[in-house]
Amino acid sequence: MSEVALKSLTVLLHSSQSIEEVLRKDMQKYGLNMTEFAVLELLYHKGDQPIQKIGEKILITSGSITYVVDKLEKKGFAQRLACPSDRRVTFASITEKGQTFMDDIFPQHEKKVAEIFSVLDDTQQQQFIEMAKLVGLHAKNSLHVKA
Repeated sequence: MSEVALKSLTVLLHSSQSIEEVLRKDMQKYGLNMTEFAVLELLYHKGDQPIQKIGEKILITSGSITYVVDKLEKKGFAQRLACPSDRRVTFASITEKGQTFMDDIFPQHEKKVAEIFSVLDDTQQQQFIEMAKLVGLHAKNSLHVKA
């Protein structure tokens, strides 16, 4: 059984690396790295976000978020907004230029992702989602189990 588990891990990690490489090359065409795209995509779909919370949502460190938001600001795609009710909170917000940019590139990104997963039919994709969630949640829960 552990041999199959090890093989499963290897296949999962190799698949993830291959997918990430395809998406990284795709993002380079638009002058973005993967993290910049992830932050911009979050703002595009979810609206203004507290900078302190972005890292939790896209799984990067708070120090990296500051750097990424700085880069997106320099490109004119995002801006910082002070929270009117709490001076300690700063929001990242997509600009009109960022909105237009994402309106242009996001459909192409969706096509690229669909192309990656086109090897699976809809039922297989749904099964993949369920299995990946199951393994991911089990792994996350194992962090909280005392040895």
